[in-house]
Amino acid sequence: MMQDLPQTLLEAVRYFSDLTICTKYMRVIKWPDGKVTCPKCGGERIGEIATRHMLRCKDCRKQFSAKVGTIFEDSPLGLDKWFVAVWCIANAKNGISSHELGRALGVTQKTAWFMLHRIREAMKTNSFRKLEGEVETDETFIGGKAKNMHKSVREKKIRGRGAISKAIVHGMIERGGEARCSVVKDTEAATVQVAVRRNVAPGATVYSDAMPSYTGLEFGYVHKAIDHAKKYVEGRVHTNCIENFWSLLKRALGGTYVAVAPFHLERYVDEQAFRFNKRKGSDASRFYEVLLSVVGKRLTYRVLTAQDDAGFMGIQ
Repeated sequence: MMQDLPQTLLEAVRYFSDLTICTKYMRVIKWPDGKVTCPKCGGERIGEIATRHMLRCKDCRKQFSAKVGTIFEDSPLGLDKWFVAVWCIANAKNGISSHELGRALGVTQKTAWFMLHRIREAMKTNSFRKLEGEVETDETFIGGKAKNMHKSVREKKIRGRGAISKAIVHGMIERGGEARCSVVKDTEAATVQVAVRRNVAPGATVYSDAMPSYTGLEFGYVHKAIDHAKKYVEGRVHTNCIENFWSLLKRALGGTYVAVAPFHLERYVDEQAFRFNKRKGSDASRFYEVLLSVVGKRLTYRVLTAQDDAGFMGIQ
């Protein structure tokens, strides 16, 4: 299937403009063994309603499509629009805004926003492989810039590193390999060390800054720290790789998405981590990887907007 994929966005738009092609492609993704089953009764006697791109179970008479049981379920939009949206978000280095996607697909900004979040649900890292070799770990703070705050607000929020009221993202990156990131509640040892031990194989070399919370990683790892107050690099001891990832994340958040609700930050982190981890692949391979992950996942609008009143963060 990979060899049949278009290789550029222009080719993708042309290729997936035919709903019949989209439907056949989605059926192969949903039922790779070729055995189509009814989502209601599990029956395998399935007929086709070709004019509507639908399937019908001959046992229980249930009508369904290949969208059922995927992030596309219950969407009135055709797969031709969905596939182009997947291609765009999977391959745009700094992401794509809902306004831009809405204009490109001819849908409202609200619809495009919902589409993007559903695709991000499929972009979550599903690997259980632990990071090995040389691994860097660090954290970053996401929140409003001090210079954009009113003086009274700035005096209340900015203390020390200015991390008060900001969201914290902790991450690890395997040099030459993949990144693992998550939004955390704090930077205490109980939080960051648990994340490291969950994602990094014992015996690996772990590089961090001099934050006291990382003290103790020497039990189980070769832990080396760099004090950024004195220097940033000492031989192979540095955190430049993970810092580079933070710059990519903040460029997407600040340049493309502008303002992000704290409740949704985890999804934007997953999106950037996916593109980073698949950076050595082609546009077609990244598109295919996302499609392989759409099955068995669901995100409803009610769940997505449940905590939208949590406010928005600018990016620093």
